[in-house]
Amino acid sequence: MSISSAPFQWEAGIGSGVRRNSTLICASTSAESVEEMVFEMVKGKELGADLVEARLDFLNDFHPTQHLPSLINNRPLPILITYRPIWEGGEYDGDESQRQDALRLAIELGSEFVDVELKVADEFYKSIGGKKAESVKIIVSSHNLESTPSVEEIGNLAARIQATGADVVKIATTALDITDCARLFQVLVHSQVPMIGIAMGEKGFISRVLCAKFGGFLTFGSIEAGAISAPGQTTIKELLDLYNFRQIGVGTKVHGVIGNPIGHSKSPHLYNPAFKSVGFDGIYLPLLIDNVSDFLNTYSSPDFVGYSYTIPHKQNGLRCCDEVDPIAKAIGAISCMIKRPNDGRLIGYNFDYLGAIAAIEERLHLQDSNGRSISGCSPLYGKLFVVMGAGGAGKALAYGGKEKGARVVVANRTYAKAKELATKVGGEAITLSELESFHPEQGMILANTTSVGMKPKIDLTPIPKEALKHYSLVFDAIYTPKLTRLLREAQETGAAIVYGTEMFINQAFMQFEMFTKLPAPKQHMRDVLARNT
Repeated sequence: MSISSAPFQWEAGIGSGVRRNSTLICASTSAESVEEMVFEMVKGKELGADLVEARLDFLNDFHPTQHLPSLINNRPLPILITYRPIWEGGEYDGDESQRQDALRLAIELGSEFVDVELKVADEFYKSIGGKKAESVKIIVSSHNLESTPSVEEIGNLAARIQATGADVVKIATTALDITDCARLFQVLVHSQVPMIGIAMGEKGFISRVLCAKFGGFLTFGSIEAGAISAPGQTTIKELLDLYNFRQIGVGTKVHGVIGNPIGHSKSPHLYNPAFKSVGFDGIYLPLLIDNVSDFLNTYSSPDFVGYSYTIPHKQNGLRCCDEVDPIAKAIGAISCMIKRPNDGRLIGYNFDYLGAIAAIEERLHLQDSNGRSISGCSPLYGKLFVVMGAGGAGKALAYGGKEKGARVVVANRTYAKAKELATKVGGEAITLSELESFHPEQGMILANTTSVGMKPKIDLTPIPKEALKHYSLVFDAIYTPKLTRLLREAQETGAAIVYGTEMFINQAFMQFEMFTKLPAPKQHMRDVLARNT
């Protein structure tokens, strides 16, 4: 996808403060009473929104002549009146002429913006006969609740909307894949009129943030988490505080964490504040991806520059690299991908094993007052090191254990995968079901790289508590929650524990420096992570 400078930008003169884009944040209210809606509008202003959307179709017992003056006269910010009918994905299921009467009344009362659906736009414009104050802008909207059409179809749709006389074009589609957002971006960036382009749903999330980079007129934000008016909507607070929305510019470099699922990831909470703290013009997003190759081919622009990889795409990512660091190649998985600026080639790295092994070694040093042996070996040297899982992280830990001189045992649900990895690192292979009775010696080291015990299934554990008494140290790569059931039960049996957050933060320092070419603000990143775990 090619990116050019954002063209014409709508100037509404709304809001204040230093911005690197003119995209407005609209607080969407879906309260059920006028009083509650006014309260939410005030809250939206306090949170930093530029305007508010009043969704009349969510109101109970709504009487336009009684309630619209109250809403419009008590607005703390410019207001967008939306009265969405059920046939366009809204809640209103009444008489169409009465609905349009309410929209005409909103215009007469001086609402700054009124949303009119494309299906009835010509009819609506004829009914007002040009009797509209210049200060009132009509947004003509189209909502596709099933999919995202082709670029050509979206472009044609935008032209149809513009031909109605719309002041602002709004196209909302449904993202079935994250690549669908790119089609909206292409139309947005070339639009010569004010345009709102949003892909709904979790896979369309990036369209709600990156619209600021591609010249979108506005994005919607909810006032509170969970109180959304459309699928995939984020909060105003997250837009401003987490994604630094005001600071996104045409040249902002895009990074993200590639995984599926991805909602649990703390990475955006770590990298975005770190970028901001050093003045780096970048953004870091959660990227819910089904097919890594499709994503990379679609977002091939020079501004999409770096990615972290998590479950289940560490090995898929490696297959998409143009070049792979020798360590990552030996492990057979990547945790980080960088687009080289001079030639656009994708380079894969694996920092997981460095982050995890460093954390385990540090804890073993604390545990063993003698520290390193006289030969200067790692405290893992000679230890029996049991790795649960043979995926990307499992490979990283097994490889790291081998490098440090540990005797590696790989335990996996399927024996064949365990055997394949164990052979590569000169170790043993067993199944996870055999692990319960596996205790050839005391003082072993256990590392869990499976997803068993991760949110939301925090009551699960990959190994019975009784079996943990044979281990002197237990590490869990999971960091949501920080204290997993596995770690809690290991503590109770007297083992030392290492949190997944330690692996996470150590490799994050390395990735930050790869992304920015700047020293990582380590203490700042540790403080941020502590607040978010």
